[in-house]
Amino acid sequence: MGKTTGFMKFDRKIEAYEPVEERIKNYKEFTVPLKESELKNQGARCMDCGIPFCHSGCPLGNLIPDFNDAVYQGKWEKATKILHSTNNFPEFTGRLCPAPCEEACVLGINEDPVSIENIEKNIVETAFKNGWIKPEPPIKRTGKKVVVVGSGPAGLAAAQQLNRAGHTVTLLERDEKIGGLLRYGIPDFKMEKNVIDRRLEVMGKEGIIFKTGVHVGVHIKADELQKEYDAIVLCGGATVRRNLPIPGSDLKGVVQAMDFLPQNNRKVDGIPYEGEELSAKGKRVIVIGGGDTGSDCIGTSIRHGAVSVTNFEIMPKSTTQRPEGQPWPFWPMRLRTSSSHKEGAERVFSISTKKFVGDEKGNLKGLVTAEVYWEKKPGQRPVLKEVKGSEKEWECNLALLALGFTGSETTIADQLGLQMDARTNINASIKDYKTNIPGVFVAGDQRRGQSLIVWAISEGREAAYHVDSFLMGKSNLPLKGDGDLPRV
Repeated sequence: MGKTTGFMKFDRKIEAYEPVEERIKNYKEFTVPLKESELKNQGARCMDCGIPFCHSGCPLGNLIPDFNDAVYQGKWEKATKILHSTNNFPEFTGRLCPAPCEEACVLGINEDPVSIENIEKNIVETAFKNGWIKPEPPIKRTGKKVVVVGSGPAGLAAAQQLNRAGHTVTLLERDEKIGGLLRYGIPDFKMEKNVIDRRLEVMGKEGIIFKTGVHVGVHIKADELQKEYDAIVLCGGATVRRNLPIPGSDLKGVVQAMDFLPQNNRKVDGIPYEGEELSAKGKRVIVIGGGDTGSDCIGTSIRHGAVSVTNFEIMPKSTTQRPEGQPWPFWPMRLRTSSSHKEGAERVFSISTKKFVGDEKGNLKGLVTAEVYWEKKPGQRPVLKEVKGSEKEWECNLALLALGFTGSETTIADQLGLQMDARTNINASIKDYKTNIPGVFVAGDQRRGQSLIVWAISEGREAAYHVDSFLMGKSNLPLKGDGDLPRV
């Protein structure tokens, strides 16, 4: 695929960023697109691999060499069709996916991998610019009614696929607008919300019914959905946040990241929000947690005007290279530095927070930490150990907890009598996405736990196939393959 010797002629190149001092003044996306000629060169770097391992690295099974070759040849509309054949929303994954496909790229064994994610983003942006993405309503309706609960990427993908199969699909969302974590968790500087809205406009014209402000289990009972619809697809998120049960965790100024980020997104979008404003302006901020959510808190705090931002990570600092024991083409736990980290945050590794310190009015004024290490013994799980005498007090006015999630809310599952695992994920095999209750299916974080956007879209698509088969006896919807898939 691509130019036969392209990988030897052209170096990897991705979009540049606007200068830090400019981009932190607002919440706009700040990437600087490559020229078309540069994108063609990047497509040319794709090798004519005997086995394209990028396919296995991508949970969606995107036909990566095919669309790379189309880009190299300047056949952008063809690339659009190839990309959308496996991915409903490349404008989301092209901005937000950590690109496991690139870690599995054959060229990445000893060179920089093909810039697959950036090529993907530019394909879909070119398609929207040229009007190639148009509503595709079904030719005929089946008479079957399906309700999808949750409008994150899994729910959106399931809804679009089931609508294409001819079913009448209603998508329920408890918040004010459709989008789930895409709208309320991802900062606008990573993805502006008009990116969601333009896709929703297409889906609405295809016949999907969107209903917001509907909290299933509260505003409408789950058994009412069973009476009204032929199938239910649960696509809620893993929204139960992990707490930090240490002294002082109830102080004013200790805030969950998923309170902080959604409020800011609402403010940027002009949506009224409840409660006191959570602002980092003029504060010394410490973000506890080193993942993507922590990074989002960093970028948002800097845009608020924080005096300083420090990021704590309990794990040791990883190498920028592949760690031993994580060979190609597997996903490596290497050090990743986000654009937000580069905007002025200090990163501290191998550190654990022991207690929060407050003033006489109950406001957070600092926290106490200790250095830690992981003791490893053969045949046993690593044990976290504290370095004696390493305690340190930090000045802090706002501590943001970005510690991940422990599972899903259980209201719907309890009302339906669904079986769950110890982490409150709903039990459903990837073989058919069926729960223990006939006609009820589950996909995305509510089935597999907190995961990547690309996994959510994949699960939504796969679940739609099995729902369609359940309703009609067979399905013509695409199915990636049988059996469980490796998790990232």
